[in-house]
Amino acid sequence: MSRQRVENQGLKALLYSTGGIFLLVIALLVGGWMAFNFFRVDVSAGQMAILTKKTGIDLKNMQEVAPTADTKGVQREFLLEGRHWFNPYHWDWEVVDQKEIGEGEMGILISLTGDDLGYGEFIAKVDSTKEIFKNGVLTKGIVPGVLRAGRYPINPYLFDIEITEPIVISAGYYGVVTNLAGTMPKKPNTLLVEKGERGVEKETLEAGTYFKNPYEVRINQVDCRSQTVNLAKNKDMGFPSKDGFWVSLDGTIEFRVMPAKAAEVYVTFNDEDNGEKIDEEIIRKVIMPIARSYCRVEGSKISGRDFIDGKTRTIFEENFEKVMRLECEPLGIEVVVAKITKIFPPEKIAEPIRQRGQKKTEVEQYEKQIEQQVEEQKLAITQQMILRKQAMVVAEQEVVKVTIEAEREQEVAVIKANENLGVAKLKLEAAKDEAEAITSRAKAEAQVIEFNNQAEAAGWKRAVEAFGGEGAEYARYVMNQKLAPAYRKIMANTESSPIMKIFESFAAPSKTAVKPAVKPPEKK
Repeated sequence: MSRQRVENQGLKALLYSTGGIFLLVIALLVGGWMAFNFFRVDVSAGQMAILTKKTGIDLKNMQEVAPTADTKGVQREFLLEGRHWFNPYHWDWEVVDQKEIGEGEMGILISLTGDDLGYGEFIAKVDSTKEIFKNGVLTKGIVPGVLRAGRYPINPYLFDIEITEPIVISAGYYGVVTNLAGTMPKKPNTLLVEKGERGVEKETLEAGTYFKNPYEVRINQVDCRSQTVNLAKNKDMGFPSKDGFWVSLDGTIEFRVMPAKAAEVYVTFNDEDNGEKIDEEIIRKVIMPIARSYCRVEGSKISGRDFIDGKTRTIFEENFEKVMRLECEPLGIEVVVAKITKIFPPEKIAEPIRQRGQKKTEVEQYEKQIEQQVEEQKLAITQQMILRKQAMVVAEQEVVKVTIEAEREQEVAVIKANENLGVAKLKLEAAKDEAEAITSRAKAEAQVIEFNNQAEAAGWKRAVEAFGGEGAEYARYVMNQKLAPAYRKIMANTESSPIMKIFESFAAPSKTAVKPAVKPPEKK
């Protein structure tokens, strides 16, 4: 009985333990599911999570953001891209997009928390040793510097951002820099200050793009290109002459602001903060007053008829340009051109003076024509003299050329004659040698002929001796020997025929019929 009870109790214990394990597994699964869904903080790319502490030390009345992680409220720390785990009982979070600044833009950061600034201050104080987006800014106000193009994790409870465009200074313009938040100048009673001091700086900026905080630095563009103004535009530019006549005129003045003095000109003449329209202020306050003053003061010293005379008018115009340059240069304005284009004298005196001037002009014109004719005559004579000299030079050159050619031909002829003489001498020597050779050869040939004749004569002599010393017999013998081979047949009827009579002379009996013992030599 006890054994059965023990087994039952063991079975119950086993069932209880199995059920506990099952419940534990269920509890773990449920807890894991809840932790995965309620404790997880997912921050996607380009986003950030703002943390808010629910439990901890309460904030003070003047505090807006929790100074430490143990204090309730919005925390300075934030979460970037990734998966994070926080207890929702103690923490709350808000996922927001990070701030993006596009190309060609810049951002001005404004601190919403921190200590209040002093009187007259508006630039926030920054701790350079800390990260600016967390604990780097110590006071409220505008954060110095700018944010360039990019993406920034900016806590909207701590900072506000103002998107603006950089300052672009166009070609031909110079930028005047005004420091709004620098140190007080060492010399407060001057128009321009040194770099970094509060006020308008001496140095200007050239054309380009500048990323400057507009709350720290203000840049105004000053046009340093050439500007043109007409003196009589929309109004009469005139003055009374010395004799009381009213003289009107018109002119053109081209000027520009000197780049080295752009800041000084801007401060001096920009009373109404016109910025880029400073040229209008220069025309109204500088150009026109100086031009009008010169014309009235100097023009009142000249009579009306003198403005028609070319000499007086030329002097008046030249002095006008000199005075304009002299008066404007110390003010930082360069006068490029200052010309009086038209002068309108009184008509009552203009017409007779003009006629007299025309007559005078005609006389001067005639005198110039006479002078021109004289000059042309002198020029013609000079040209003829030049042509004559040129002809003489050409003739002299031709004489020199012919002389040189003759001398050259003479030298060539002499050289050829010497050559021919040498050749003749050589030929003479050769002829002498050839004559001696011919003489020697002729003597040798004569001796050979003489020797041959002697040999032939000896042969004939011996042949004749063979015929008993009878030359006629020997001749007949030779004749028969020569003729006999030439005849094959003799056409003769009788002994009294003509042809037979030829041989009669050979048929006569010789005195001594002797057969030749020696054959006569053949004639070579």
